[in-house]
Amino acid sequence: MTAKPSVLITGASSGIGATYADRLAARGHDLVLVARDVGRMEALAATLRARDGVVVDIVQADLTLSGDLDRVEARLREDDRIGILINNAGAALSGNFVDQPADRVAQLIALNTVAPTRLAHAIAPRLARAGEGAIVNIGSVVGLAPEFGQTVYGATKAYMQFLSQGLSLELTPRGVYVQAVLPAGTRTEIWERAGVDPATLPPMMAVGDLVDAALVGFDRREGVTIPPLGDDAAWRNFDTARLAVLGGLDQANVGARYRATA
Repeated sequence: MTAKPSVLITGASSGIGATYADRLAARGHDLVLVARDVGRMEALAATLRARDGVVVDIVQADLTLSGDLDRVEARLREDDRIGILINNAGAALSGNFVDQPADRVAQLIALNTVAPTRLAHAIAPRLARAGEGAIVNIGSVVGLAPEFGQTVYGATKAYMQFLSQGLSLELTPRGVYVQAVLPAGTRTEIWERAGVDPATLPPMMAVGDLVDAALVGFDRREGVTIPPLGDDAAWRNFDTARLAVLGGLDQANVGARYRATA
């Protein structure tokens, strides 16, 4: 693998994915852009090639379609130049769970969880053999907060956080860095696509600020990066509380609070 590995970015035609492409091209990385909108990717690629002199390949793919997902997996398995995967493609779904069409729920789960898991699975063995590389998974703070009401979307993002932390435990000893990035509300097109009027939303983070903060976390090799969180102690306390719950488990016995009383 070269000193500047190529980066494959999903959802690269706009928003967070396109901004990652902009920032990483400026760092001298060649890119593989994956999304459905070829026109947007071609325009972005032309700008980055001219500005930064990098190689930018375009892969048109809908990651909810098996054949398209197969092609991207094959690229990750076979292209030794790709040393970083940015699992960014995702969608949201407005409305209450009971009102959401089952096919839309299934499509959301396919894009937000199945596709990134399969892509990580495609590249991880090769990175582990090489002893270097990185996988970045875009989650959301919504995955920490069922109170936000986005039940299925939040569940998919909680999955991405868990997947990232589990992969980090497995892959860090083999030289592969895994980062979970948990944005809060970010001003991208995801809202319009979910049927939400952006004018009704509270102030949100600019996408450039989000990606720049995520890259600071990447450079620091953080396991979990939460760009809007000002006090890292809050996250450490959260994680300490989680571990305390695990430490209080008695695997073989029912907790005293659940034992029948006379």
